[in-house]
Amino acid sequence: MKAAGITAGLPLLASGLSPWSVGLVALAALLALPVLVVLGFVLVPAGEVWDHLAATVLGDYVVNSLLLMLGVAIGTLILGVGAAWLTSMCAFPGRAVFEWALLLPMAMPAYIIAYTYTGLFDFAGPVQTLMREWSGWNYGDYWFPEIRSLEGAALVMSLVLYPYVYLLGRAAFLGQSLCVLDVSRTLGNGPWRTFFVAALPLARPAIVAGLSLALMETLADYGTVQYFGVSTFTTGIFRTWFGLDNAAAAAQLSAILLLFVFSLILLERGSRRRARYHHTSQRHQALKRFRLRGWWSAGAFGFCFGAVFFGFLLPAAQLLVWTLTTAEETLDGRFLSMVWHSLELAGMASLLALALALFLGYGKRVQNSWPVRMAVRTAGMGYAVPGTVIAVGVIIPFAGFDNSLDAWMREHFDISTGLLLSGTLVALLFAYMVRFLAVSLQTVEAGLGRIRPCMDEAARSMGHRPSEIIRRVHVPLLKGSLMTALLLVFVDVLKELPATLILRPFNFNTLAVRAYELASDERLADAAPAALTIVVIGILPVILLSRSITRSRHEHAA
Repeated sequence: MKAAGITAGLPLLASGLSPWSVGLVALAALLALPVLVVLGFVLVPAGEVWDHLAATVLGDYVVNSLLLMLGVAIGTLILGVGAAWLTSMCAFPGRAVFEWALLLPMAMPAYIIAYTYTGLFDFAGPVQTLMREWSGWNYGDYWFPEIRSLEGAALVMSLVLYPYVYLLGRAAFLGQSLCVLDVSRTLGNGPWRTFFVAALPLARPAIVAGLSLALMETLADYGTVQYFGVSTFTTGIFRTWFGLDNAAAAAQLSAILLLFVFSLILLERGSRRRARYHHTSQRHQALKRFRLRGWWSAGAFGFCFGAVFFGFLLPAAQLLVWTLTTAEETLDGRFLSMVWHSLELAGMASLLALALALFLGYGKRVQNSWPVRMAVRTAGMGYAVPGTVIAVGVIIPFAGFDNSLDAWMREHFDISTGLLLSGTLVALLFAYMVRFLAVSLQTVEAGLGRIRPCMDEAARSMGHRPSEIIRRVHVPLLKGSLMTALLLVFVDVLKELPATLILRPFNFNTLAVRAYELASDERLADAAPAALTIVVIGILPVILLSRSITRSRHEHAA
């Protein structure tokens, strides 16, 4: 028995040392490098700069970040959960349109909606200007909410981040067994009581997961809080890095920000562990929606329309107006160059992420040992890390390598190698892989999970190697998943601001960077063409996500 146990364990040991496992672990370690670098700088003394930060602004960073998260949590829960319940379980005019339209704000980056709402509601904007013209008031005669504030930042972020909660919440409501809902109906409960006592507790893990994603995006934001003048960790990292020129202090601020992120990850993981207690039945039928009438129907329509209007339609319309008024001045060769740079970066990053995701996903399928599972999980953790932190973690080792190599070449060969990694597209693409590989990986893994293992076994029995199995078996079956993964990463890279701002090569502008630069100079109308281009391209994955949710419900009901 003892010998048999040892013999049985040998294949596992061998699989743990296979080329797949070694490659996967090496890739995961490489992708974890920026986070490890940031954490390693916790023990590096930052001198008087850190003492100055701790005594003056560190408290503001912590308090403002927490208050911003609280505001966004309240806003996204109200909008996301309410819209998910209404479109999933209630019948009212326009419901079919709102099912997909409520996802449109996902195409609107937070910093872009911040620019448009500032242009609309600032003192010199059209709203306050009309108020003064109609009423005859002057400055100081009336009170108007200040859009450039912590509250304003929480509001505009809630308008574009609630789809995370809506997306997962609606999927949870659609996937619930009708047994519990039918029992609630037989007890005489209406739609609202059924929502609070039955549906909401069952959907809580999914809602918490969506909320965690929204809060991670809140912590990662730079453009909105910087433009609104709100001091958070992301703005503090930029100021410390570029203003005080202290890499150690910037890395230490990044490490504190990572503590916030890891806390959210633990919250989301804990919620998912509790999800296994919430299964009730596998009976999925055609939904029996609560039919709303009168004021209830009007209220449901107004709630959903308000979320779409303020989260997408109003800012998109303002961007379109600005674009039409400035088109002759801004739509020139320089603009086309920025469009090409953005598409080039997004295309290369999405293709590279897809290739790595296939390698990781299929490697886990072939060698499902604990080192491989740990490596794949580690490689997929980067999405939770803010772009600012990743940029700091990339530039420190890359610049150190470039400087060391250049010094050695100068000393021995009197040759300057210059910047081989830092300040090039290599560093930027690497940062994108760390940040967005998880998006592609999750989509590919979900697609691979729907392919029966017997198909792999049949291909191996015919003498096909793993690379041939991927090319001839899995890729044709994964066309839909691969296209979705490609588009999601493409749009995420197109919208990414802080990492691009720090790591881009000199004189290499993208649409996101250009919109940020012009808006920072208060040239909001000139920034509109770049911002509108990002929004239009971002609509593509929104449509795919909406179709995916609807199709999944139909498959359950079949």
